[in-house]
Amino acid sequence: MDSQKASIPSGPDDFRARWERSERYPDPAIELIEADFAKYRIFNASVERLASDCRWCEGPVWFGDGRYLLWSDIPNNRILKWEEETGAVSIFRRPSAYANGNTRDRQGRLVTCEHSGRRVTRTEYDGTITVILDRFEGKPLNSPNDVVVKSDNSLWFTDPPFGIAGNYEGYAAARSFRITSIASTASRGAPVWSLTTSRAQTGLLSRLMNASYTSWNPARSRIGAFVLTTWLMA
Repeated sequence: MDSQKASIPSGPDDFRARWERSERYPDPAIELIEADFAKYRIFNASVERLASDCRWCEGPVWFGDGRYLLWSDIPNNRILKWEEETGAVSIFRRPSAYANGNTRDRQGRLVTCEHSGRRVTRTEYDGTITVILDRFEGKPLNSPNDVVVKSDNSLWFTDPPFGIAGNYEGYAAARSFRITSIASTASRGAPVWSLTTSRAQTGLLSRLMNASYTSWNPARSRIGAFVLTTWLMA
């Protein structure tokens, strides 16, 4: 892995230079909108800036056993790493195939959605990369965006066309599917389409008991919850 420092000089008028960490509790930057969430708030928790000089960050995933955080800096085509013990930020992978969403599977391995690769991959313990899925019905995927793993070890991901819409966060290409799908790769490896929609879905959040998923629709600024009903398309 590339251990170079992830640093880009910023000018004195850069908005990042104006951000200041609060020295008092509770942190005024944390706004409580719904009273029901008050019980989850830690009084002396505050907003911290772990890194800057990124262009567009997505896909944070925490490796508690290694005490480090990984996330994607999509336009810069890299995955970055922050170490809890030292606070150091370095480049974990570059190029990253314009990686977007990241998560860990039930064995603790990194699972990544790649825009330019148009695939979902897994990083093995030795650092090698395994392609989990890159085609369906003989066609390449659009540009996998976000991914979660269920308790049965199946992977669920969204496949909107944003990563192939231009050359900013991938490479411009024709989309394979006119509808956006929330898809699954079952633990036995067979691809499954679970939910299809004409509205582009991006972020995914697995809810308790794995019964449903919450997805973000950026085009409509809407969060939707879906009850999953799967069927095999083979």
